[in-house]
Amino acid sequence: MVEFLKKAMDWVLEKEAEAAKKCAIDPADVEKQIKILEAKRAELRKKFEEEDAEFGHILSRLSLIKANASKCKTK
Repeated sequence: MVEFLKKAMDWVLEKEAEAAKKCAIDPADVEKQIKILEAKRAELRKKFEEEDAEFGHILSRLSLIKANASKCKTK
């Protein structure tokens, strides 16, 4: 499904590029699209960073647990 959406988006962007070459697109409309996508991208990056930090926290705790558990085997 993701591949289909990528191809569909590529097709739409190609059609918009062709229309832009023919001066059939208002640059202000494209600017609105750019602003929306930049905002969405920033939102996704923030969410990724928050989730990545949580994974880092969990991995650190698991590493400590593993280190403590490994001490038991050497006794």
